[in-house]
Amino acid sequence: MADSAAREREQVVIIGSGPAGWTAAIYAVRAQLEPVVFEGAGSRTMIPGGQLMFTTEVENYPGFKDGITGQELMMEMRAQAERFGTRIVTEDIVDIDVDQRPFVLTSSRGTVVKADSVILATGANARWLGLPNEERLAQSGGGVSACAVCDGALPHFRDQVLAVVGGGDSAMEDALYLTKFAREVVIVHRRDEFRASQIMIDRAMADPKIRVEWNSVVTEVVGDDVITALELEDTVTGEAKKLEVSGLFVAIGHDPNTGFLKGRVELKPNGYVAMPVPWRTNTSVPGIFAAGDVMDDYYRQAVSAAGTGCMAALDAERWLAHGGGGEMMEEADERAGVGAG
Repeated sequence: MADSAAREREQVVIIGSGPAGWTAAIYAVRAQLEPVVFEGAGSRTMIPGGQLMFTTEVENYPGFKDGITGQELMMEMRAQAERFGTRIVTEDIVDIDVDQRPFVLTSSRGTVVKADSVILATGANARWLGLPNEERLAQSGGGVSACAVCDGALPHFRDQVLAVVGGGDSAMEDALYLTKFAREVVIVHRRDEFRASQIMIDRAMADPKIRVEWNSVVTEVVGDDVITALELEDTVTGEAKKLEVSGLFVAIGHDPNTGFLKGRVELKPNGYVAMPVPWRTNTSVPGIFAAGDVMDDYYRQAVSAAGTGCMAALDAERWLAHGGGGEMMEEADERAGVGAG
């Protein structure tokens, strides 16, 4: 059912096709909202299946005791949504007019569709170093990753020397997490001081398994089938050196896929969709909801993304059931028992 045509007007349009998008689709289609998913056209920013398409082994998603590859997990979610009747369009949404009702969305191929409600599930992309072998080994499962929590516990990283590139809190968190499995963790940082918070720096520097390569940048990722070393360059002296490692974790940040939303919905200073009400998926624009990594700059896990996808679909359903007026917050809280004595 891929590339199914969107109708002129839809009850629910879901933008994005990672765990959040497919979960939202499953809930929305079973609620008879006849959703259409714009899964992306394969650009670097909107990848069908999201970032899990670059993850080989997923061992922390519930229900798969022996693990599952990221690609398989996404294909299973997609097939489940499609089985119930979700229509799928392999295009990017590049513009959304939030001043009209229904909303007017325009795709990368010029498709125009009107939507009574929209679920944003466009995700966020990890920043990479931009080295050819880095990308190849990341895609092939050769020991390069942008998610220590996702991949750090895999067998081939245990009792090995692992490298983390970065200098912020994420890099410190990743390095500390990896000490549970690695023999040694080497933080590679381009400056002579970290930009992380002092408490995170103190924790990392106090761990005997962690050491730092200061004033260093990675110029090459070495390895054929798996990573074997990093080529480093000293940013002060220009001196080159080789660091032998069995894994590379890139922790230099993520970029949310919100470029087309600027000026449309409220964004946080870091570009993620702002969520005005805690534990709700409502954005600043009534009738537009957000789920997954596009609104989550903290957890960024497949299972948490799927959970917010469920929430967004339920919020959209209630919004539509109330004639586009949504569910009054007091009503929702009363039904949920919030504030009950």
